[in-house]
Amino acid sequence: MKQHIFFLSMLLVASMHLKAQPKTGKQVWKYKTGDKVVASLLILGQQIYYGSTDGYVYCNALEDGKLLWKANLGKAIKSSAGAGDGKIFIGCENGNIYAIDALKGNILWKFSTNGEKEYDLWDYYRSSPLYSNGKIFMGSGDGSIYCLNAADGKESWRFQTNGIVHADPVIDKDTLYIGSFDGSFYALEAGNGHLIWKFKTIGDRFFPKGEIQKAALVTNDALYFGSRDYNIYALNKKTGTGLWNMKERGSWIIATPFEKNGNLFFGTSDTHAFYALGSEYGKVRWKTALPMRVYDTPTAYDTLIFAGCHNGCLYGFGQNSGEIKWCFQTEDSKKNYAAVYTADGHFRKDFKLYDDDVTTKDSERKILNLGSILSSPVVKNGIVYFGSTDGYIYAVRID
Repeated sequence: MKQHIFFLSMLLVASMHLKAQPKTGKQVWKYKTGDKVVASLLILGQQIYYGSTDGYVYCNALEDGKLLWKANLGKAIKSSAGAGDGKIFIGCENGNIYAIDALKGNILWKFSTNGEKEYDLWDYYRSSPLYSNGKIFMGSGDGSIYCLNAADGKESWRFQTNGIVHADPVIDKDTLYIGSFDGSFYALEAGNGHLIWKFKTIGDRFFPKGEIQKAALVTNDALYFGSRDYNIYALNKKTGTGLWNMKERGSWIIATPFEKNGNLFFGTSDTHAFYALGSEYGKVRWKTALPMRVYDTPTAYDTLIFAGCHNGCLYGFGQNSGEIKWCFQTEDSKKNYAAVYTADGHFRKDFKLYDDDVTTKDSERKILNLGSILSSPVVKNGIVYFGSTDGYIYAVRID
């Protein structure tokens, strides 16, 4: 019955853009962790690295998902792993940044920040370490952006913002780009942390800070990022001046955009939509309705754009049309879909997405019980890999 409800729901959602029922992939393997996997996966050679909110960092064989090692960090992990010099670098809810031997899984060093913080229920991610030229760059819940020596974890410099920094850093040439929950986007000199420029988001009546939650996409001449003030921004990366912005009224834009063939692809929060915009001027190419939020960063395979949804489905959109051509459902989505949705794909009458604090928290629990896909998909050799809040890592063959 629950399977029947799901497919009816998918057909209803897809009918706006579909000419045929979407295809699905074949599961190659899955691996169960002890809790949610919200951050993205790192593939290096024939290994896959990631953390779970069960407090462990995992290394699995890419081919069959066999566990190679796991390291216990003691508290939840919501940061994606970075890599360099034979090490894996990752952040933890205990406020520490760790270096771990990529082959053996033993902890080589740790660096303690001034502590992590959670902004609210929807602050799912933590800043992920970025390795570049022997240095590690990472934001923190203490409001700082850190630069550490990758060899020993010694601090090289730090830059203080006025808010939590949970966005991932991006380096282009010698410039570090990162946003903060203070609503500012920063360009810093990677070598010493000196400020090059700062851009302040517009803000909104209900979200005046215009918090920046995730990483920017940096291209040849521009950078793009979303904000809780309902805007997606395009800036000149050298000067920080605005090129264009688009306001998605009634919805945060959290996801880092993905670019292909001059188009930006990203999902929204409360308007439950997936967009393709022209990167030069922000012109809407197409927009596809979905049953729930999209916070992850899309990726591409052939002519499909893949993105995960909070309803526990990974969708493949036609890059030129927005048509949903492919769909894979997580285990907990199959099991729990009827707890949130009716057979025609709408929210149940007894389900309120937002209400008083107690109801909203319970609704968020039900959503995450759908096996939500907050982890950004990664494609290698025709197989898409991603994590889910049902605790599984999935490997699914696309064709």
